[in-house]
Amino acid sequence: MEHLFLEWLKEYGYIVLFAWSILEGEVGLIMAGIMSHTGDMFLPIAIFVGALGGFTGDQIYFYIGRYNKKYIHKQLSAHRRKFAIAHLLIKKYGWPIIFVQRYMVGMRTAIPMAIGLTKYSGKKFAFINFISALFWASATIIPAYYYGAEILKILQWIKAHWYFAVPVIVLAVGAIAFTIKRIETNLLEKRRERRTL
Repeated sequence: MEHLFLEWLKEYGYIVLFAWSILEGEVGLIMAGIMSHTGDMFLPIAIFVGALGGFTGDQIYFYIGRYNKKYIHKQLSAHRRKFAIAHLLIKKYGWPIIFVQRYMVGMRTAIPMAIGLTKYSGKKFAFINFISALFWASATIIPAYYYGAEILKILQWIKAHWYFAVPVIVLAVGAIAFTIKRIETNLLEKRRERRTL
C-alpha cells in the first residue's frame, strides 16, 4: 500500500502538490522538496506549482469574502474569534499581514476572507499574495531539497519508532496550539482594554 502511494505521488506529484497547496501547504511543500532531492520532481517547477496553489487558495478565500457574504455570516457565527482577530491584525498591520498570514496557523483562511470583506483592492491583494506565495514556497521547498537525505532519515526513524514519535508530535502540536490561543487571547484583551479607555 505504501509503495503504491509513493508511485502514485511520483506519477501525479505536481497535481497533488497544487491541490495540497490550495488546501494546506507546508507538508506538501516539504514532500515536494524531498522529491526534488530524490530527482522525482524538478525544483523550479515544484516551487512554481506550490506557489501557484497557495496563491489560488488565498484568492478563492478573498473572493468568497468579497462576493459570498451569506457564507461569511455563517462562518462568523462559528468562528467569530478568528474573524475578530483577522480584522484586528489587518487594521493594525495593513498590507504586510497579507504577506505573513500564510505562516499563521489557524488564520490562513480567515485573513483573506476578512480582507475580501473590506474595500481593499483586489489587484493589490493578488500582487502581494503572489509574491508572498512565491516566497513561502521557496522558503519551504528549498531547505527540504537541500536537507532531503536528513529528512528521509528522520522519517524512517519515526516510522521505526512510532510509539515514541507519536506522543512527542502530539505534545508539540498541543504546545503550538496553546501558544497560538494565548496570543489570540492577548490580542483580543488589548482591544477590549483600548475600547474601555
